[in-house]
Amino acid sequence: MLYKFKSKAGADVIMLAAHGDQALSALGRSPSPTGIFQAGDLAGLIAQGEAAIAQEQQSTERTGATDEDAADDERQTAKRSEVSLRQRLWPLLELMKAAQSANTDVVWGV
Repeated sequence: MLYKFKSKAGADVIMLAAHGDQALSALGRSPSPTGIFQAGDLAGLIAQGEAAIAQEQQSTERTGATDEDAADDERQTAKRSEVSLRQRLWPLLELMKAAQSANTDVVWGV
């Protein structure tokens, strides 16, 4: 399954199911095949997404600060090569910001 987030304010954002589920969860929504972010709710949703990104970043920094031996450094390097929530959520947040400016909704699965 793919998530295709759409708005009149910008280009579509397409995510694989697992990544879309992660994005929706970060925004405080239950993963579902269809849905809507209403224009009036976008400011709060954007703030919630940015808070989730900040929380993940703090967690990553704390983990990096405690790793001191070579084995831990190798694991940390492997973790850093993964795609972060910031990278996954950024296109959707940009679409949401554009939709907020245009006072329009963001929908998916419709």
